Amino acid sequence: MTIAAPILHDPRMLRAQIRGGGFDGPTAGHGGDALQANLVILRGSDAADFLRFCQSNPRPCPLLAVGEPGDPALPTLGDGIDLRHDLPRYRIWRDGELEAEPTDIADLWQDNMVSFALGCSFSFEDALTRAGIPVRHQDAGRNVPMYRTNLPTRPAGRFGGPVVVSMRAMPAADAIEAVQICARMPLAHGAPIHLGDPSRIGIADIHAPDYGDAPDIRDGDIPVFWACGVTPQAAIASARPALAITHAPGHMLVTDIPADRAEMRLTGVYL
Repeated sequence: MTIAAPILHDPRMLRAQIRGGGFDGPTAGHGGDALQANLVILRGSDAADFLRFCQSNPRPCPLLAVGEPGDPALPTLGDGIDLRHDLPRYRIWRDGELEAEPTDIADLWQDNMVSFALGCSFSFEDALTRAGIPVRHQDAGRNVPMYRTNLPTRPAGRFGGPVVVSMRAMPAADAIEAVQICARMPLAHGAPIHLGDPSRIGIADIHAPDYGDAPDIRDGDIPVFWACGVTPQAAIASARPALAITHAPGHMLVTDIPADRAEMRLTGVYL
């Protein structure tokens, strides 16, 4: 059962609420202007291939940080982060099949696990809101709609598969401004990768997303699609590693890093 909670703008307070079991819902709109992150955790034997997969696909998989083997902390993203507890909901994958969606993974943690934090489109939503651009899933208290596409990723080792996108519907004039805003934020997926007709990227029914909640599309809107950090979950389903842990779609790690840092290019994989 998803636990409703007031909007929390302080990332540390939000993580404390999550860790204490007081919040297990989508994080869109929470954490103020903090950078949010998708999560992938793999055993060391799969980590090198997945790192190359991210480096080969920076739009859906912008690397924010890579953890040390066996260490659930990501100190470059926030003081006291513990990836075993600090996401509102996780996904457990065994041999590429989704097994469970727990709210804590302490009992699954292993000494050879390597964590990957990837940029998230929720990080630019605060900027869109400040510009007066509607973010309707936030207004409705829903998760963002996400879709598998016919756009391929660049494979690396065992990992490959389709690009997953998130969608926000908005008036055409707002879409132009959204492109300009998000193009400055490459660590939050950057500019949209498609606008308009969803069938052109293999989406048969825009009202039936593969992940998240149904969209709110109004007269005069156009659908705007961003590369999405759920893409690695499609790659995990294809690669079928013995064990993988990810965030549940829409249930992110909220970092201590201001989202405007997403406007910066990194020289490495750490902020």
